[in-house]
Amino acid sequence: MFTGALAAVRQTAPTAPPFAPTFSTDSTVPSATSGHTAILNALSAPATSSVPFGCPAPTTEPPPPSIPARCPTKPESILATLSGAETPGHSVYLSRRGNSIRQHQGILQEGYTQYHADKYQHTDNPNVSLQHCCCSMTQPDMLHIDPALLQYPDWKGHRFLREEVSRFLSHYCGSPRPLRADNVVVMNGCGSLFSSIAAVLCDPEDAILIPTPFYGVITEDVHLYSGVRLFHVHLDCEPSGSGSRPFHLTVDKLEEAMRKAISEGLNVRAVVLVNPHNPLADVYSPQEMTGFLEFAKRHKLHAIVDEVYMLTVFEDTVTFHSVLSMDSLPDPQRTHVMWGMSKDFAMAGVRVGTVYSDNRDLVEALDKLGMFHGVPGPIQHQMAILLQDKDWINGKFLPENRLRMQAAHRYMTGELQSLGVPYLHRPAGFYIWADLRKYLYKPSFVEELSLWRCFLRHKVVLSCGQAFHCSTPGWFRIVFTDRQQHLTLGTFRCFSLLMIAGEENRYREMLIFFPPPFSLSSLFYPVFL
Repeated sequence: MFTGALAAVRQTAPTAPPFAPTFSTDSTVPSATSGHTAILNALSAPATSSVPFGCPAPTTEPPPPSIPARCPTKPESILATLSGAETPGHSVYLSRRGNSIRQHQGILQEGYTQYHADKYQHTDNPNVSLQHCCCSMTQPDMLHIDPALLQYPDWKGHRFLREEVSRFLSHYCGSPRPLRADNVVVMNGCGSLFSSIAAVLCDPEDAILIPTPFYGVITEDVHLYSGVRLFHVHLDCEPSGSGSRPFHLTVDKLEEAMRKAISEGLNVRAVVLVNPHNPLADVYSPQEMTGFLEFAKRHKLHAIVDEVYMLTVFEDTVTFHSVLSMDSLPDPQRTHVMWGMSKDFAMAGVRVGTVYSDNRDLVEALDKLGMFHGVPGPIQHQMAILLQDKDWINGKFLPENRLRMQAAHRYMTGELQSLGVPYLHRPAGFYIWADLRKYLYKPSFVEELSLWRCFLRHKVVLSCGQAFHCSTPGWFRIVFTDRQQHLTLGTFRCFSLLMIAGEENRYREMLIFFPPPFSLSSLFYPVFL
C-alpha cells in the first residue's frame, strides 16, 4: 500500500549529522523535528555532493546534507507560476478541442511528473504490501496464459473476472444479497469509468455536483472528452456548530448547491460521493450516506459512489459501510458504485476499475465504450485469481497492511504535532489533510502555490489545496503511506522549509514597522542559509 508519498525525490547528500534522518533498518528513527536549534544550525551548511542517497559513501569526508535554499519570489499569477514558459502555444494542427486538451494544466500532474522524473530510490526494507502483492502475482496459476486471453474479450470485462468481482464485492461490501456479474463493468481504471459514466449520463455543458475538496483529476476525467462541468459544493474548513466538523458534508449543503446551480441555469445530472474520502479521509456513516442518496433521489440525480478506498480503514474502532450493504437503495436505478485495484491492493499500474449498477441501460452504454478502455486478458486473469484468494487477503495482506498504515500514520501525526501543525485526524485512506495556513504570508492561493512550488523545488511532493479545489487556501494533502526512510527524509526537509517560511513571515511583519535600507533577501537568507 505504501505507493504514494510525502515523497522525497532523489537527493544528493551522503552522510547525515546526528539530527538528520538515517536509513538503517532499525525501527527507531529520529524525529524530523528533534530540536529546532539543530535544524536551524543545519540551514547554514553548504549543499551538494555527487553521490545520491543509497550509494556507497566516498572515501573522503562528505559535506553535510543539502539544505533548502530560499524560495522564489512570490508569483504574480497562479497560471504563470504553474506553467511557466513551457505552456504549449496554439497549434495549427489541432482542433480547438485538441488545443484545449494540450494546454490543460494540472497541479497534481506537474508534481508527480517531476517526482517520477527524479525519484528517490532506496532498496532496503522494501514495501511490504507491494512485496506481498508481487509474491502473489508470481504464483504459477498467475502466470498461465490461455490462448482465449489473447483474443478480443467481452468489452464489459471477461465473464470470469466479473463473477469474481461480484463475489468479492458481495463479501467485502456486506451485501444482503449476492451481487450479479451482469451488473459489473470492468475498465482500465476508475478514471476511465468516471469519463465513460459522464459521457453516457450527461450531455456537453451538463453539470455534476461534487463536494470540495476532492481529487482534482476527476475534473479532467469528466471534462476533457465529454465537456461535462463539475459544480462545486464548497465545504467549510471551520465547524459551523455543535455536531459539526471541519469540511463537514451535509444534505443542507447539497441542497444549497443544487439551488445555486439551478439558478445559474445548469442542468445537473449527477452527484459524486467519495467514501472513504480523498483527500479528507472521512468515513461517512450509513445514516449520512442514506441522506445523500435520498437527496439524489429527490432531484432525480444519479449518485456516482466512489468506494475505491473501502479496505483502507486502519483504525480498529471504525467500520466502513458500503452503500451496497443497504437492504434497499433509495434509487437503485440511479446509484452506481465504483471500486478498483489501485488503492486497496496498491496496484495502480495494472489499471483495473469496476462499477456496479442495477441500471441495464447504463451497463449497455458502458459496454459500447469498453472497446476504448479495455483491460488486457492476462491481467484480467491475474486479477480474478487474486480476488479468489480470500485466505491470503484476509490472513496476510489486509492485517499486515493495516498494521503498516497504523504505524505510518502514528509517525506522521506525531511529527505534525511536534511542529504544532493542525490536521484532520481521520481513520482511513492514505492521506493527512494538514493546515499550513500559518506558513502563508497572506491567506491567498498565490501564496499557497508558492509554498507548494518551494516544496517541489526542494524535492518534496506535497499536494496543495487548490489541486483539490479547496475553497480555503493553506491546506495541503500529505500522503503518509510510504516507507519509513522516505517519510523520515521527507518530513525533515518539509519541516525545515516550513520553519524557514515561518521565520520569513515574521521578519516581513517586522519590516512593516521597521523598514531597513536593505532587502529582506540580503539580510535574512545569509544568516540562515
